[in-house]
Parts: sequence; structure tokens; C-alpha cells
Amino acid sequence: MIAFPLLGAFILLVFNRLTDRWGHLLGVAMSLASFVVAVLAFFELIGFGEDERRRAVHLYSFIPNMDINMGLLIDPLSISFALLITGVGSLIHIYSIGYMSHDEHRRRFFAYLNLFVAAMLLLVLADNYVGLFIGWEGVGLASYLLIGFWQFKPSAAVAAKKAFVVNRVGDLGLLVGMFVIFTTYQTLSFAELKPIATENGTTLAIGLLLLLGACGKSAQLPLQSWLLDAMEGPTPVSALIHAATMVTAGVYLVVRSGAYFFPEGSGAALAVAIVGAATLLAGAIIGCAKDDIKKGLAGSTMSQIGYMMLGAGLGPAGYAFAIGHLITHGFFKADLFLGAGSVMHGMNDEVDMRKYGGLRKYMPFTFWTFFIGYMAIIGVPLLSGYFTKDGIIETAVHHQPILGWLAVLGAGITGFYMSRMVFMTFFGQKRWADDAHPHESPPVMTLPLIVLSIGAIGLGAYLVVNGTLYRFLIPAVGGTVADAPHFDPFTTPGLVTLALVAVGVVFAWMRYGQAEVPAVQPRGSFLTAFARRDLYGDALNESLFMRPGQWLTRIAVFFDNRGIDGLVNGLAAGIGGSSGRLRRIQTGFARTYALSIFIGAALLTGALLLVGTI
Repeated sequence: MIAFPLLGAFILLVFNRLTDRWGHLLGVAMSLASFVVAVLAFFELIGFGEDERRRAVHLYSFIPNMDINMGLLIDPLSISFALLITGVGSLIHIYSIGYMSHDEHRRRFFAYLNLFVAAMLLLVLADNYVGLFIGWEGVGLASYLLIGFWQFKPSAAVAAKKAFVVNRVGDLGLLVGMFVIFTTYQTLSFAELKPIATENGTTLAIGLLLLLGACGKSAQLPLQSWLLDAMEGPTPVSALIHAATMVTAGVYLVVRSGAYFFPEGSGAALAVAIVGAATLLAGAIIGCAKDDIKKGLAGSTMSQIGYMMLGAGLGPAGYAFAIGHLITHGFFKADLFLGAGSVMHGMNDEVDMRKYGGLRKYMPFTFWTFFIGYMAIIGVPLLSGYFTKDGIIETAVHHQPILGWLAVLGAGITGFYMSRMVFMTFFGQKRWADDAHPHESPPVMTLPLIVLSIGAIGLGAYLVVNGTLYRFLIPAVGGTVADAPHFDPFTTPGLVTLALVAVGVVFAWMRYGQAEVPAVQPRGSFLTAFARRDLYGDALNESLFMRPGQWLTRIAVFFDNRGIDGLVNGLAAGIGGSSGRLRRIQTGFARTYALSIFIGAALLTGALLLVGTI
């Protein structure tokens, strides 16, 4: 699985322009080959008994004297991620053939896509934290290369650097957490993680440090600021990051490290749930005020990953819904992002929804696939999101009522901002520029949309009804068949959620479906400005970290220049000045030296006579 896309990236980067004509086809072929291997591994895995569905593959001894080995692990959790990464990733590769057809650097783009898939596969297939961390950093590198792919745009270069720097903060948390794990337990292997009876200071510290790492990769508060700027990359990159790879890594880390999050009365687990609930609301609020279609979807990703983190913070009872929502979200969010890219493709790369309107008549395939993804994400009954997201909400209301009802509120806001996006883009009067000629995308772009929309329709019911995914994940994440959650569509939280979603849809229709959409963004209220500026996240980071950091840097530079360098340079200058003055004694005249000897002899004689008289 890992070798195929890694080989593809190697060939495309090393042989460079020699692969320009067929490099994109090689990139697609390598991703599809990896998907085939994942499917074969899945069927081989389910052929074993439930107690044997954990197959380790030893590769080599990484640090022998510390008993740290490099190996891979196939179990229900890792194979679920592998199928998502390679399946949805391959569809994004195919879509990119059409989307990037006119880009002269298309070959390099596919090399980076392959590298991204390979790094993410290493992250989820590694059998220990060292391998996971190597994949973790590989994903960070690939995201930097892809977000800044159009580096001739200053905004893209800045966005790539921002994503890289913000993620370094989270990476530091993961790395220190690994140090604490190894120091405490003398192992970094997942196989040796044992459930801990009660929480202590060490396990709490490990949990919080791992959570910090998860927040960076999954764009959760307070490390979410990079995600919206990451939209500067080509749209397939946005789909890959938001649907199948990078932002799901934090959820994987929390679920895989459940032993450190769920001892009795765990504060770390509560912290995960709180971060998830706060982020799902923040992302939803941001999505309400974005006119850039990709940034609106980016806010949606923040929110939906927040739901997954909330579910992961509820323990084994919420794991199945969290992972189920992660899988279904991979399909409908890729569908939505690629649908947005299809709209941009037909609208001269315009991203402002105020310059769309009425596009459903001109882009029927794009409209219907996008509409299916929209219904799935807002939780329309019988579509994928209805089963997985409502499952998280109901579990949260049962275990953490306050957080659960906040998630219900977030679902209502989701109904509003996603409906706003659909109505502004596909309904109403056309508001295009004079040079815009909207048209449907070619089949190489619409076929992946159709496949993704099919997954958005039926995948949730398959995973959740009868506890299919829960029972499948038990060997990897714990739990018992008797505790399998039962999905009930008629619970109070479920009915309230549907009611709030309906209210959000109706309100969006009144504001953006029936009423005329102004071509220029209205000033709006304070809350609107608050959401447009991403809840002042960048301003907060600048005030708390960047400005103080600048002053600390200036103080350090001053101390270095005037203190450290001043001391060294002053000592050197003193010695140099003294030697310069002493050098003047050496005149080169014999009479001067004779006079000096005479004076010295006279002083020495006088001193001896003085001593003799005493």
C-alpha cells in the first residue's frame, strides 16, 4: 500500500520533465494499485476470527538498544483508514486529470499527491509512535508542498508557511508526549498499550500532549488558523486534505491512543470532548459568513472534525460513530469540495458565491452530486450524515449532556450555512461576470463526483445500523458486542436536531433563496464581522504569540549583540588596543634601545642601593 504511491512520487520527481506526458497517468495508477492492495488486505483480514484481526508486519529494528522496531499493523482501525485514504484519494487523483489539465507542472502535482497518500498510509499503518511520527511529518511536508503549489502567488506561499508553522506547534506536543510515554513505559509500540485503571499526573500529561498534536493536524481550537488559508492550493488538494488525509490524522491519534485517554475519570478525555464541541461551533459560525465557496467548506470541515473529536472524547461508546462519521465525511466532503472545483472550472476560477446564481441549469451533474453531499452533511434522514453525526449527538447527550446539546445547536447552524451555500450557488438569478460562460465539467471530473455521491447516500446506514462498524472495530479499540450502540431515530436529541436543521434551511431560503443576493458583501453586524474574520483567531495569535515573540526576539538579539558579542568584541578590542600601544616602543633605532637599557639599569641599581640601606 505504501510502496506504490511512494514509488510513483519517486519516479515523477526524479525523472522530472521526462514524465510530463504520462506522469499524471502514473500517479493515478499508483494510487489505484494501493487501493487494490487495501481491498485485498481488508478481505484477508475479515477472513480471520475476531480475536485474530490484528496482523503485525515486522520490517526492521529501528533503534536496537532501545527495543524500538519499525513495523506495520493491519487491524480494523488501520484498514478502515487505509480504505478511505486510497479509495477517496484515487478518485481525487482521477478528478485532478481534468482539473489540472492546463497546468504546465501537472506532473509535479501528481508526484506530491502520491507523496501525500504514501505519508498518510504510513501514519495509519505504523505499529508504533515512531512510524506514526514519520508519517505525521511526511503529511506535513506534503501539505506544505501542495498548499503552496502555485508558489508564484504570494498568498499561496504565505498559506503554506502558515500551515507548516502552526502544525509544528502541534508536532512538538506529539513529540514530547512520545518522550513521556517512552520514559514511563519503556515502549512506543501500540501492541503494548494496556488500559490504565485510574488516571494520574503522567497519563493526564500524555493525553493532553497527544491532544495538542491532534489539534494541529485536525485544525481544532486553538490551532485551527491554518485551515482556511490552506484553500489557496488547487481544489483537489483541499479535497484531499479535508476529506481523506491530513485533518483525519488527529482523530486517528486520539482513538489509537485510547489507553491514555480513558482511565476512570479521565480529564484528558473530557478535554478532547470540550475541544471538539468548541470547534464544531466555531467552524459552523465561520461558515455562515464566508462568500468564498472553498473557505465556507473549510469552516464546515473544522466543524465536522469537531464532531468526530467530540465522539472520540466519549470513549468506546463514541468511537464507532466518530470513525463512521470520519468515513462518511470523507465521501460527502470530497464530493462537496470537488463539486466546488467543478463550479470554479466552469466559472473562470471564480470563488465568490455572490458572483454565481442559477448554475443548476448549466451544471446538472455538478448540481445534483453537490446537492446529495449537502443533504448528507446537514443530516437529512436516510443519508450518511444522518446516521453518523446524529449517533455522535445522541451519545454525547447521554454521556456529556451540555456538550451534546451544543452539538445539537451546531447541527442547526450547519443546516443554515450549507443551505446558504447551495442557494447562493445554484439557485436564484444569475450574477455572473460578463466574461463568464458556465458549463459542465468533463466526464473525468464528473464521474468521481457520482461515485462519491453514491457513498454519501448509503454508506452511513451500512456502517451504523445494527452496529456493523462498532463490532468490526472492537478488536482494535475495545468494547463488547453487548454494549453495541443502537441507533434510534426518534430520540429527543434526534428530533430536536432535525427541527433545528429544518429551521436553518428555511431561514437560509428566506435570506438567499427568495430574496435578492447583493453583489457586494453587506457590512453586517458585529457577529457577522466576527465570523468573517475567523473569530479573530489570527488577531488573537498575533497578540498573544507573534508580537510578544517579536519583542523577545529583539531583546535576545540586543543581548546577543551588546552582551555576548559585546563582551567578546570588547575583550578583543582591548587586547588589540593594548598591543597597538605597546608596539610603539619598538622604534627600530639602536640609540633608543641603548637609552632604554641605560634607564633600566639605573632604576635597577637605585633599587638595589635602596634595599641595601634598609
